[in-house]
Amino acid sequence: MSQHRSLRASSTLGAKRNVLKRYERVEILKKAGSWKTGDRVTGLRKTKPPV
Repeated sequence: MSQHRSLRASSTLGAKRNVLKRYERVEILKKAGSWKTGDRVTGLRKTKPPV
């Protein structure tokens, strides 16, 4: 019997994610110059995941 997809090793789960964590979005916006220290972390602009 084959193993269920959710039980596979973590090394095979390293696919590209479509959704970023908040801190990842802030880092991308900092690099682009769209976010400064002290700005609100809620309601961030949309960003695309790095390639």
